[in-house]
Amino acid sequence: MILTNCHVITPDRAFHGSLETNGGAIAQLSEGASGLSAAIDLEGHYLLPGCVELHTDNLEKHLQPRGSRWPALPALLAHDAQVAGLGITTVFNALCIGVDSDLHGLPRDFSQPAVEALRQAGEAGKLRADHFIHARCELPHPDTPSLLENILHHPRLRLASLMDHTPGQRQVADLDRFRRGLERMGPVADGWFENLVATERAKQERYAGPNRQQLVEMLRRQEVPLASHDDADEEHIAEAIRDGVTISEFPTTLTAAKAAQAAGMRNVMGAPNVVLGGSQSGNLAAMEAARHQVVDALSSDYAPVSLIHAAFAIARELELPLEQTVRWISANPASMAQLEDRGRIEPGLRADLVEVAIVHEVPCVVRVWREGVRVA
Repeated sequence: MILTNCHVITPDRAFHGSLETNGGAIAQLSEGASGLSAAIDLEGHYLLPGCVELHTDNLEKHLQPRGSRWPALPALLAHDAQVAGLGITTVFNALCIGVDSDLHGLPRDFSQPAVEALRQAGEAGKLRADHFIHARCELPHPDTPSLLENILHHPRLRLASLMDHTPGQRQVADLDRFRRGLERMGPVADGWFENLVATERAKQERYAGPNRQQLVEMLRRQEVPLASHDDADEEHIAEAIRDGVTISEFPTTLTAAKAAQAAGMRNVMGAPNVVLGGSQSGNLAAMEAARHQVVDALSSDYAPVSLIHAAFAIARELELPLEQTVRWISANPASMAQLEDRGRIEPGLRADLVEVAIVHEVPCVVRVWREGVRVA
C-alpha cells in the first residue's frame, strides 16, 4: 500500500510526502507525491500514527448504558468499532477491580464478562483495534487482591493503576463539589451524606495500606507497569516512587505533576479536560499542565472522541509543533506501556495509521489502518 499527498507526522518532524507499507509494517517514507497509479491520494490530509490509549472507561459505558446491563460481547464490539473509528488502534480497557457498585448502587465490576468477551472476539478475529487490559485496582475495597488474582496471569494484562476514590482527598478533595455531583441524581440528606463519607473513610483506613502492599507485590511479579491515580501532592509521588510506579495518571495539582516529572515518572493528562476547557472535578487543567511542560501523554478517559482533538487543540493554542502533541497520543503512551513496535511513523514499525482532515478547526478521522489493513 502506498499513501501519498499527505502531511506525514513523524516523532521528529512533519513533511508533505508519501508512505509505503509492506507486510503490515511501514516500509518507506519519502518526500513529495508519488507518481504511481496505485498510490492512494490522501488529498493533503494529515497522516498520523495510530493512537495508543492507556486508560479508557468507554467499554464500561457500553456494558452499562443508562444503568442497564448489556451483553458483554456486543458491548465490546460496539466499543471496538467506536475507538477504531476515532483513530485509536491500540486500546487499554480500564476495568474496575474492587468496586461492587457506584455511589448510586449500580454495579461497576465488569472485569470477568469483559475478559471473556475479549477472548471470544479475539479468537474470532473480529476486533478492529488491538485490545489490552488495564486493571484499575481500588485500594480500599476488601476483595481487591483476590479479584485481581482472577485476571493476574491474563496475557493481555499489560497495565495496572492503584486508585483510591475515598471522599476528601485526591480527585474528590472538595466534599462540597462531591456532594453537588451526587445531587444531580436527586436530593441528598445530611445524615446519609455524612454516613457515606464516614463509611468510605473507614474502609480506606482498614484496607488501603495492606492492599497496596499486596497488589504492588503481585503486579511486580508479573512485570506489569504500574500507574498511580489522581496524585495531589509530593507525598503521593514519593509513595508512588517507593512502590516502583512509573506513570502518574491525571495528577490533580501542578505541584504533583512537577514532582512526578522531577522523580522520573511520566504524566498522563485527560484529553476531555483539554476539549472542555478544564477539569470537571475542579482539578488541574490539562492545558495549564501543557503550558508548564509537564504533560507526557494524553488519555481520552471517558470520551474517545477527545484524543486526537486534544492533540490538535494544544498544538494550536500553545503554538507547539504538531509532532510534539501527537507524540502524547502515540509514541509516548506506547513507550510507557512497553510497546516499542508501534506509536511512531518509522520504517520497520507497525503500519498503524490514521488519516485526519480538518473541519472548522476540528480534526476529523477519515480512514484508519491497523498493520496496513484498513479497519475504519
